[in-house]
Amino acid sequence: MSLQVKKLSDLDTRGKKVFIRADLNVPQDEAGNITEDTRIRASVPTIRYCLDQGAAVMVTSHLGRPVEGKLGSEDTLAPVAVRLGQLLDQPVKLIADWTDGGFSVEPGQVALLENCRCNVGEKKDDEALSKKMAALCDIYVNDAFGTAHRAEATTHGIARFAPVACAGLLMSAEIEALARALGNPKRPLVAIVGGAKVSSKLTILKSLAEKVDQLIVGGGIANTFLLASGKRIGESLAEPDLVKEAHAVMDLMRARGAEVPLPVDVVVADEVSALARANKVSIDEVSPHDRILDIGPKSAAHLAQIIANAGAIVWNGPVGVFEHPQFAGGTKMLASAIAHSQAFSIAGGGDTLAAIAKFDIARDVGYISTGGGAFLEFLEGRTLPAIAALQARFRD
Repeated sequence: MSLQVKKLSDLDTRGKKVFIRADLNVPQDEAGNITEDTRIRASVPTIRYCLDQGAAVMVTSHLGRPVEGKLGSEDTLAPVAVRLGQLLDQPVKLIADWTDGGFSVEPGQVALLENCRCNVGEKKDDEALSKKMAALCDIYVNDAFGTAHRAEATTHGIARFAPVACAGLLMSAEIEALARALGNPKRPLVAIVGGAKVSSKLTILKSLAEKVDQLIVGGGIANTFLLASGKRIGESLAEPDLVKEAHAVMDLMRARGAEVPLPVDVVVADEVSALARANKVSIDEVSPHDRILDIGPKSAAHLAQIIANAGAIVWNGPVGVFEHPQFAGGTKMLASAIAHSQAFSIAGGGDTLAAIAKFDIARDVGYISTGGGAFLEFLEGRTLPAIAALQARFRD
């Protein structure tokens, strides 16, 4: 898997006007206070790299889901400008109505350009808007992997028309990690795909089934696979109409000499709640009113052994309702196995990041992807428009 793009780290930005598309879409409370700033902190190295070289830096991002042509009080990047200024230890001026370029940024200064999704034509990747934005800079930097699956004016269009288009430090790291995990990985390659529904991850499962040596499924997805293998799952969350698809994935793996290891024991309860009483049972002892809410200790130990022997690991989704302690054992054991594995591991997706935080293994995961939807689409084998635009400019 070759993803050749120009990298910011290879460019000289001295005295240049640099336009950075970052992902600063952070959660806020009702008063507009930022409640979690990981994405802002992740954007700092690229901005700092340009500032340290003496570039005049412009940064923009989307925030929330504004209506194009309108900037509501909940849409402004003003709180982000304050936080970014604190992290950079220098003023960050916020500029509205910026697409026509009626503003100036001096070398060593940074300006935050107001919510790009408020610009008419942004989401439709409008060519005229893209050209206007491209005219603002000498170098365009895409550092927003989380939006790489969208073809919008600031993620795709501007990359076509800017004098130079490159990947920022964060984007470069994402591309390299994904290529390392899926391009020419060390074997065995193990993928863990958890979640409620097979339907939402069917294309990922099919794509991975052609590449991986072991495909570990968890959550409601595993229940559908258990149904496909003839097991009774009681009242567990599953999609009986997708049993055929689950069969197809297992057949594809089997034909390659690969495997979908299914649980031999599970943790069941009669409801999903913090007060639910958990029981560990063999997969053949699931009663008609049971709900499978986690894998059992034997299954967890078996999967942990598979992970221990892996050459590379891709992780997307927990294997149980880990938010409740009595159903967290399976995900915790897999997280621990990943943390102790010598394999290169890459993890992504909201629930996965929550599990990594809960079990405190962030330091022990090879790479944690910041892009939920983009990460999933990459796993599906899709072309991400923003990366494709950078690839097209590689030799310019």
